[in-house]
Amino acid sequence: MVIIAPSLLAADFGRLREEIACIEAAGATWLHLDIMDGHFVPNLTFGPGVVSALRPYTKLTFDVHLMVEQPENFIQAFAEAGAEWISVHVETCPHLHRVIHQVREAGCRPAVALNPATGLQGLEWVLEEVDMVLVMTVNPGFGGQRFIPSMLRKIEELARLIKAQGKEVLIEVDGGISADNAAAVCRAGAQVLVAGTAIFGQQDRVAAFKALHYAASRAEEVDARTGYRG
Repeated sequence: MVIIAPSLLAADFGRLREEIACIEAAGATWLHLDIMDGHFVPNLTFGPGVVSALRPYTKLTFDVHLMVEQPENFIQAFAEAGAEWISVHVETCPHLHRVIHQVREAGCRPAVALNPATGLQGLEWVLEEVDMVLVMTVNPGFGGQRFIPSMLRKIEELARLIKAQGKEVLIEVDGGISADNAAAVCRAGAQVLVAGTAIFGQQDRVAAFKALHYAASRAEEVDARTGYRG
């Protein structure tokens, strides 16, 4: 079953508690938290203090995405702030295997993230160590960007690699997700869809969340005559 993870990056920062309560009431079970340092990506967001402040007010699973240089320096702080998942970028981790284990030792579930131009080479050596792979379908740093269509093939190739290794690893997709492409992304192999402006950028957050979830669920529908999913 597909998981829709609303991205707090697109929310109204003056009303974070209300925004979280709204999407939780809509049926969300995950919240995606983009952490940006102004170095790895050209933007700044928030730190573990904000995550810690929000943690008492929701039961949502906190999915922390570290878009930062030297993520190993931040893992413990975000774990203590209440993160359940922590994603680190392949591009920032010369010692990726070590950092993955650091995430797990901190009590969180580890994931690795890939920028659009980063290939899948090397992932086969860490797949057994991670619980999820995050495929960026826009260049990270800012919300509201358009989905890069060629990333569908990358998701498909990743799904084949995971299946070939017999692993139980989730595929998360982040960037330009909307009701128009959600089914195609899920058909390609994604189980977790991160959505920012498609939810928080809409006036009715509840209706937007439900519409996106419905669109994603269409990937499970099979036309009896053609066998086509969508």
